[in-house]
Amino acid sequence: MTDEFRKAALDYHEYPRPGKVAMSLTTSASSQYDLALAYSPGVAEPVRAIAEDPQNAYRYTAKGNLVAVISDGSAILGLGDLGPLASKPVMEGKSLLFKRFAGIDSVDIEVDAATPEEFIETVARIANTFGGINLEDIRAPQCFVIEQQLKQRCSIPVFHDDQHGTAIVTAAGMLNALVLTERDIKDTRFVCMGAGAAAVTCCNLLLSLGATKENLLVLDSRGVIHSERQGLTPTKQAFALETNHRTLEDALEGADVFLGLSGANLLSSEGLMSMADNPIVFACANPDPEIDPALARQLRPDVILATGRSDYVNQVNNVLCFPFIFRGALDVRASDINHAMKVAAVKACLLYTSDAADE
Repeated sequence: MTDEFRKAALDYHEYPRPGKVAMSLTTSASSQYDLALAYSPGVAEPVRAIAEDPQNAYRYTAKGNLVAVISDGSAILGLGDLGPLASKPVMEGKSLLFKRFAGIDSVDIEVDAATPEEFIETVARIANTFGGINLEDIRAPQCFVIEQQLKQRCSIPVFHDDQHGTAIVTAAGMLNALVLTERDIKDTRFVCMGAGAAAVTCCNLLLSLGATKENLLVLDSRGVIHSERQGLTPTKQAFALETNHRTLEDALEGADVFLGLSGANLLSSEGLMSMADNPIVFACANPDPEIDPALARQLRPDVILATGRSDYVNQVNNVLCFPFIFRGALDVRASDINHAMKVAAVKACLLYTSDAADE
């Protein structure tokens, strides 16, 4: 990013007033009678109605169109653990996107929690205020435990967008790219750089859509996750293969797909050049991708390239998914966002089908 762009980003967040979102009234409050209805004594009537039947909260309050965007700031974009307050611009940004693309009102909440248990308890105790909860920028492996326990404790959808939103859009984009390059997913060789929440969930969704485990090499900061490695977490152990590959360069030799959910500039020129014909490269690290798009296209004119950034073409970013997932979940008052809903969202995002490709 240039100095000019950095200044523009800061100015955007400061002017004409600090932040990106604000509350607004949805009904009249211009007369004494309006205020008597809005607050005392009129407000007592919906209170009684909700006490009699909790479902009336959807009828008489904003609950049914209200999502909480909640983070502990432990994995902010590609910037790492900078704390809950530093995550607030990102959470406000999510609220902006909810409103802009799905008409959903959203409140950002930054939780200062020393342990996953503290975070879970805090969120569970306030969950009933909202129609849904979007967890964001929480590091792995804590995020898996946090989401699982909150889904068990809450009667509203709890959705860790870094995992599932990213996976849905990545899977949809990947299926499109496979059609364009005339590949069958079950025979496609995938290399995933990254083993955090987003990467793990992307890989699991691709496997559920037909990718095969033996054709999927996953790497973390120590290299290829293989069967001889010690000290793997259960999440990483699930991807351990018997293989002689140890480095990213080893894994990329002849690979069809590079899926990057890691950090800046980790895909080398040599690695890209060693991939198969018509390679598919999803360099989705934010704010800086695993390889510069201009360099990648210069080196491999046959590459199909996507990034997670909105200022490059072929964006693979959960903004293409999460507002609409929540819109549907809120509209039907879903208590969960399950695997079948995620697969349906993948299919809804597809631009190409086999029939269309044949035509």
